[in-house]
Amino acid sequence: MSGLESLYQELILDHSKHPHGRTLAPEEGPHATSHQRNPVCGDEITLRARLADDGSIRDVTWEGAGCSISQASASMLVDLSAGLTRAEASALIDGFRDVMRSRGARELDIDDYGDAAALSGVSKYTARVKCAMLAWVALEDALSRA
Repeated sequence: MSGLESLYQELILDHSKHPHGRTLAPEEGPHATSHQRNPVCGDEITLRARLADDGSIRDVTWEGAGCSISQASASMLVDLSAGLTRAEASALIDGFRDVMRSRGARELDIDDYGDAAALSGVSKYTARVKCAMLAWVALEDALSRA
């Protein structure tokens, strides 16, 4: 394992052990909630996006259970999503999905995806892509309901 892969693995484990936003916020003000489950492995997440008056994302919180990849991915998404407009969030989700479907051919840009760039290697393992995508699909669904 290269030094970068080892660093990415440590980053994923750290987010999994110390997740950001892992307490579902109250249903107050404009918000949308989505519950997603990965039927293959049983990972699940309930994600709530609270919205600002202008429709941008105020914050994202979640609760769930699953593997370190799904839990770390949710934590990383929390860090990226606050303050984004719906269009920006949609573009971020589309870019993440594109890389996850690339089977290792593309990587996430660290400038755009921060810690979530560590998940780029997951795209090489098709069985794990749904784990990484779970929170992102939940945010996409929540925003479509808002």
